[in-house]
Amino acid sequence: MLLAIDIGNTNINFGIFQGQRLIKKFAISTGSRDCYPRLKKICAAYEIKEACIASVVPEAQRRLAQALTGILRTKPYIIGKDIKVPIKNLYRKPAQVGQDRLVNAYAAVEFYGAPVIAVDFGTGLTIDVVSGRKEYLGGLILPGLQISLDTLAERAALLPRVKLGKPAGLIGTDTKNSILSGVVFGTAASVDDIISRLRKMIGRRALTVGTGGNIKFIAKYCRNIQRIDPDLTLKGINLIFCRDRFETCPYSRTMERR
Repeated sequence: MLLAIDIGNTNINFGIFQGQRLIKKFAISTGSRDCYPRLKKICAAYEIKEACIASVVPEAQRRLAQALTGILRTKPYIIGKDIKVPIKNLYRKPAQVGQDRLVNAYAAVEFYGAPVIAVDFGTGLTIDVVSGRKEYLGGLILPGLQISLDTLAERAALLPRVKLGKPAGLIGTDTKNSILSGVVFGTAASVDDIISRLRKMIGRRALTVGTGGNIKFIAKYCRNIQRIDPDLTLKGINLIFCRDRFETCPYSRTMERR
């Protein structure tokens, strides 16, 4: 049993794995400071002995690692520190790449083949690119959907704060729906265009995999997202942990590309 943990800017996502099977997942707010009782109860119920963390929030990582050390009586493994993501990183400054991005890139290659494009619709929207030679080339970082909505309200005096939701149509007929249409359709169009441009660079057969907290919402507006895998990051953490600790891969190779 492994507790895989993805610490993002908004939420901390947890996945309990038995081999390759994700048997339970849950999330808490990244800002939460009172998760110890719940974690202790879950770790006891599932007899969890080890945990592995990928994080982009150092302070939340420190707090959670401390809590898990007390619960499990052993330190959790930290991806990027204790375990390296086994992918060739061609970033000009490799240390600058977020571990979540590398995990997504590696998992996308292992589950879907190469070349591949991984799009993560989280707090920030990240697009990561892996070549046909399975090399991490880099990618793009854009404002996430909610960040775009919040920024409009913060920077424009007459615009209201709008919660993410389905726009009434492409042409907004009130301020709320004009904002939703602009952010939702605008983000989808941007992502689709970027994917088209990337395919011209790395190969038209490159598959695009979408993940992240908003993937199920935005996928219906994007034409170039071919696979939806909401648990890509958690599955990647589990895969990387198993390969590092046991030199085994709990997953069989996925689809053959036609």
